[in-house]
Amino acid sequence: MFNDKVVIVTGATGNLGRACVQRFAENGAKVVLVDRKPESAEQLASELGLKDYLVATVSDAGDPAAVEGMIAVVEQRYGQIDVLAHTIGGFDAGKSVHDPDSLAIYEKMMSLNVRPMYVLAGRVARYMLEKGKGGKIVVVLAKSALKGGKGVGAYTASKAAAQRVMESMSAEVKDSGINVNAVAPSTIDTPINRKDMPNADFSKWVTPAQLADAIAFLASDAAIAVHGTMLEVYGRV
Repeated sequence: MFNDKVVIVTGATGNLGRACVQRFAENGAKVVLVDRKPESAEQLASELGLKDYLVATVSDAGDPAAVEGMIAVVEQRYGQIDVLAHTIGGFDAGKSVHDPDSLAIYEKMMSLNVRPMYVLAGRVARYMLEKGKGGKIVVVLAKSALKGGKGVGAYTASKAAAQRVMESMSAEVKDSGINVNAVAPSTIDTPINRKDMPNADFSKWVTPAQLADAIAFLASDAAIAVHGTMLEVYGRV
């Protein structure tokens, strides 16, 4: 499906990032593993038996200079970027909006869930526009983007803001052959989520592999007519 395609996966060594790296590599892609820890990315590449890959370190995905440096490294090695799968994000909650201490959580959520996507996806889109060959950008949002809730105002606001950024990007570049879309999981079945919610029914959660399948679909030519969509991947939650 992705023979001769260059695919950037951010957060490559995370639970979802690993699943995406594996899925794209299995389907013929040349994968760029973007992570803050190059040693961990190299170890993952070794574990998966990757042959044609590149590890690119980005210490801060919200820093334009760092992101542009990463893109320059990919350009030097491969001369193209066909797909971006952006999996970076974070979660913090527990304080109400009227709690003065919640402002720190708000700023943290915006810095983790909005700015990196705005900068990194935006710079990759600009690269694709300059190349003039189109491309696919898929970002990871969350079910929480659709509705606020008690104690999660900062988190849900950040995911809603990220959704609006994704939709705006799509409108701006779709006539240039670039598809920008998102997946929205509910609860992902990861070790940390199982630890935090030990009494939950894990079988209802969506697995990283299932989410990687959805990302690969949106990154493929099968989704050529899909623009600005947030695909709900909820499992049975």
